Amino acid sequence: MAGQELCRARTRRLRRKQRTMRGGEAMDASIAAVSAMEDNILFNAGRGAVFNTAGKHELEASLMLSKPPASHPEIPASRRGLGVTLLTRIKNPCQLARQLYLSPKQVIHAFMSGEHAEELAQEMGFEFKQPEYFFSQARWNEHRKGLGCPMRTGCRGVGRSGLYLCCNFNGGRTNKLVGRVGDTPMMAAGFWAEQWIEKAKGFWSWLSGAESTKAVGISGTGNGDYFIRQATGVSMAHRVMFRGESLQSAADNTVADLRRDDGDGGVIALDQDGNIAMAINCPGMYRGFIKPDGVPYTAIFSDDPLVVHS
Repeated sequence: MAGQELCRARTRRLRRKQRTMRGGEAMDASIAAVSAMEDNILFNAGRGAVFNTAGKHELEASLMLSKPPASHPEIPASRRGLGVTLLTRIKNPCQLARQLYLSPKQVIHAFMSGEHAEELAQEMGFEFKQPEYFFSQARWNEHRKGLGCPMRTGCRGVGRSGLYLCCNFNGGRTNKLVGRVGDTPMMAAGFWAEQWIEKAKGFWSWLSGAESTKAVGISGTGNGDYFIRQATGVSMAHRVMFRGESLQSAADNTVADLRRDDGDGGVIALDQDGNIAMAINCPGMYRGFIKPDGVPYTAIFSDDPLVVHS
């Protein structure tokens, strides 16, 4: 029943994202979708996040773009993204990651954490919540029983101007040590977005100097410590960029590398042609996508086909 509820909830979030995307920025559409999941107690994110060993919440989120959004051309192309972690009171961490990314003069760094990140959020007028807002009885039961069940929620998007991005948020692992930072806010580990110019293949194409823009947006979920050790996000991107692997092949090989080191998890990715790749090496991963036609596809277990949900 819980799995079905999650599937229906994810479908509603996908539909909301699809409505938001019409005529809007991919960044804002992704933030809207992620915010909706942070507000839903069924997801391990904001409300409903897991507890650490001290019985507290420490939230994290991140945003990464292949180039600055068209709505903010003043953002330096080298800025790339921003991660936040060890948050305890922010209602929507993903919105803080977005605002800090868009404030390069105020925050020159790529990664902010803890009390100072929340001080910045307070100065910017973000909504704060008391600890009881984030409480979920199901997560508390997991905490009390000493269970570990990693689950990250994230969103990949592509804009009309050729912008590729990934937005991730997470409550971490059940009973993680206090102060533990996962891969969710770490660029190159749990996520990556990049675009590059590639020369056309073939002698005559090469001779003519033909070029095309390639891009990927990648997000992963699972045991984040292994994603950090293997730099999973950027490693998958570079399989596509330098080895010429297809998006799906790169995804499959990436999760196989994780499994080799006993790392559980999965990835979902998007490329410049709208191709979507999903790969997992564990029993299940809540996943889904929606294309411009507005039809949402979702799946849960590793052997589930992606099916349409209304």
